[in-house]
Amino acid sequence: MASISVNDVAAAAGVSVGTVSNVLNRPDKVSPGTVARVRAVISDLGFVRNDAARQLRAGRSRSLGLVVLDVANPFFTDLARGAEARASEEGLSVLLGNTDDNCAREAAYLDLFEEQRVHGVLISPLGDISERLTLLRSRGTPTVLVDRQTEDHSFSSVAVDDVAGGRLAAQHLVDIGRTRIAFVGGPSNIRQVIDRLQGAREAVAEHPLASIDVVDTDALSVLAGRAAGQQILDRAPGERPDAIFAANDLLAIGVLQALNMRGDLLVPRDIALIGYDDIAFAAAAVVPLSSIRQPSALIGYTAVDLLLREAEGGDAFEHEHIVFQPELVVRESTGA
Repeated sequence: MASISVNDVAAAAGVSVGTVSNVLNRPDKVSPGTVARVRAVISDLGFVRNDAARQLRAGRSRSLGLVVLDVANPFFTDLARGAEARASEEGLSVLLGNTDDNCAREAAYLDLFEEQRVHGVLISPLGDISERLTLLRSRGTPTVLVDRQTEDHSFSSVAVDDVAGGRLAAQHLVDIGRTRIAFVGGPSNIRQVIDRLQGAREAVAEHPLASIDVVDTDALSVLAGRAAGQQILDRAPGERPDAIFAANDLLAIGVLQALNMRGDLLVPRDIALIGYDDIAFAAAAVVPLSSIRQPSALIGYTAVDLLLREAEGGDAFEHEHIVFQPELVVRESTGA
């Protein structure tokens, strides 16, 4: 069945196409009787306006593009909810793109959002894609980095000080008497992982008796954490760490599962464990997880607010860089 067009509505109502357009967009310019007649025909025919086409004719859609690393991570889910909350205040919607730590998918989403002429793009990029984002911005799509900054501050950004977060986590482990720390995280091209490890190393370097080694993972997931936990368990008893700092809570939960399946190594008696993000599952774990808290929803909310200001300011807008401070949350996994 063919879709009902504006021409069909105009013919059935006995008015011009321009009058139908006015009823849809500027009803104050049409007499009340004509508005009522046209709306009755719209209802009878089941006409649905092509809002996307109307918005594109105006130059930009009423949507924002949000590109995240992993939508399965509750941190990004909460971030997206915060972004939606701010966008809805302005009558905007949020289109979500999940890269799954895949550079090709990241590029595809940026192409798609540019084709859709979104109002702007929020992105938590995998690596350094400044050149691609510069091109996107030069063609009229404002862009804000989320949970990430560039070295030269060439893009507005909203992030958390992950170096400080890494220091908090490692310092906490040292403060409770742990000296052999393993950092579990990866892939190594993700800036957040790099920064959290850097902070942990800085904290450990201040304590001559403490050491830190790295257990690389290919993802920031529960399964990757479980595999890393098994790698640690496969070590000789004297080579195992007495504390683990996982780059996010999903990894920490996977490590905890591996240790629990072993049965003879207990958290925190034998190995203290701390994660990052403080997702809801952290407090609900079999052994409630200590974690480094990020204000995930606030990051998303603030990023949209910043994007809207940048879109309004145009080329004259001076890039802003908002950095939140992380917070240590201590629970049973580190002996609370």
